[in-house]
Formats: sequence, structure tokens, C-alpha cells
Amino acid sequence: MDNVAGKLVTIFGGSGFIGRYLVRQLAKQGWRVRVAVRRPDVVGYLQPMGNVGQIKPIFANVRSADSVRAAVANADAVVNLVGILAERGKQSFDAVQAEGAQNIADAVRQAGIARFVHMSAIGAHEASPSRYAQSKAKGEAAALGAVDSAVVLRPSLVFGPEDQLFNRFATMAKFSPFLPVVGAETRFQPVYVGDVAAFAAAAVNGEVAGGRVYELGGPDIVTFRALLEIMLSYTRQKRVIVPLSFGTAAMQAKVLSFLPKPPITEDQVELLKSDNLVSEAAIAEGRTLAAAGITPHSMASVLPTYLWIYRRHGQFAEPGSAA
Repeated sequence: MDNVAGKLVTIFGGSGFIGRYLVRQLAKQGWRVRVAVRRPDVVGYLQPMGNVGQIKPIFANVRSADSVRAAVANADAVVNLVGILAERGKQSFDAVQAEGAQNIADAVRQAGIARFVHMSAIGAHEASPSRYAQSKAKGEAAALGAVDSAVVLRPSLVFGPEDQLFNRFATMAKFSPFLPVVGAETRFQPVYVGDVAAFAAAAVNGEVAGGRVYELGGPDIVTFRALLEIMLSYTRQKRVIVPLSFGTAAMQAKVLSFLPKPPITEDQVELLKSDNLVSEAAIAEGRTLAAAGITPHSMASVLPTYLWIYRRHGQFAEPGSAA
């Protein structure tokens, strides 16, 4: 790793799930971190991750080219982590993940910044029936088209203490004897958020080859049904998993689309029709976590550290049990 003391990195979306891990990692390495977000007034929790003045939240909206250019000014590296799983108002997939990505890529190119890391997702493809996946593919094209040395990251399902998968279903299991699941047999390769952040940091530090798309997955390949069974085993909850057909799920998503935060969208149903795995090509070409020398964490090594909070007796043994 180069001597990064005093160097500046701008992270768009640095207050999110992956972002907070990357901010902490880069601050520990000595980077000055500029966190570009729409609400800098509510992300003060990031600043204690570094020394006084080392982490600075600033305003930026990826839909505003002027604010993006201001956010990357004088930076030595830029990371784009901005992404949405559901559309709301002006925050459409294309506006955020395609046009917003283009604004960032253009600003990076105009500023002459060589180290640019762009977060995408496994499944990104312009021909996908999912508008989310289509917009992710457009974002990748924008990043690589503007900056030859850009590093694009495609993680599978990301898990960790603040995730919206295991925590969501574990919370649901506290109140319902049934857990509905769409795409019960769809396969995933869950990757620990700390491993994704470590790879992104390696890319910022120039430790992996640029101009490439890396696919990030963990050591476990499991179905959606198995993910819920694993979660229930760690939370010690006995619930009935109820598979829903794609047709039923799409109809429910359409009916519930009027809600401010619907439990599932029609686009998410489309995504769940396809496996979410690191490709054979990426493995053969060394475009995985191994490129940065990272040995991925298994779910078994991480899930028990935070899913215990959903147990009836927390970290304590159940009455009458031996453990």
C-alpha cells in the first residue's frame, strides 16, 4: 500500500451499510475521508471512526452534476457506493444508478482522478428483465467508459450486523409463526460486509488491477430457503417457511405498491428469479476476493455475533438447556 497520509478520498453513499465499514477502514489506514451524502447533518456517527477532522460529511446529490463536481474537487480517489433497492419519487433506478453514476464518472474523469471504485451488483445486465439490474449495468458502463482504471465491484447478497435480510426476517419471526419467501430455491453466495469493504479499500489503495469487474461472494452457496433456516437456527426460533410462487408474489407486490415502503416490489420479484452467484469466468480470471488476498468469512463465523439478540433469552442459555 502506498503512503496515504494526508491523501483525500471522497465516498458517495459513505453513510450506508457498506459505506460505514469502508469509512472506518480507510480512516484507520490514514486517509482523509470526505463522505458525500444528501443529509450530512444526520451522519455524525461516522466522525468518531477517525481522528478529529479526519472524516468530513458534505452535501452531494448524485442527480446534481454541480454538487458532484464540488464533492470530488481535490480528491485523490473516489468511491461510488450509492444505490437503491426500490424506487421512490425522483429516486428512480435510472436517476440514481445510471444517470447519477454517469455524473460521478464524468466528474472523476474531468478532475483527472485515476483511482475510482464503483459499486455494482451481481446480475447487472442491460438485457435483464429487472430495471434495477439494467440500471446497475448502465452505471458500470459509465464508470468504465469514463475512467479506464476504474474498479467495478459486484457483490452477491451482503450480510453483517446492520443488514436488511437476516435482521428483517428475524424481526418478522418475532411476531409471525410463518415466514413467506419468494424464490425459495434461488441460490445466493452471501458475502460479509467487512470483506466487501476490505476489497474496496484495496482498490482505493491501488492493490488490485483497474479496468476490471470483480465479483465478490462468500464461501457458502445456499438457497433462499436455506438462508432462512440458518437464520432460525441461530435465533432459536421455530417458524414455518412458506414458499410463494413468483406469480403470487408479483400480484401481491402490485397490490402493495401504494405503500411508502412495500415489503417487496415487482422488480425485486424479477431479481429473485435468477441465481446470484460469482461466475465461473470471474473465478477463472481471478476477478474475486482472492485478487486482494482476502479469505472470505463464512456465515457461521459472523451470524452468531449479532443474531443472538433475537433469541428469547439473548446470549443466555434457554432454561433447562445445557448451553
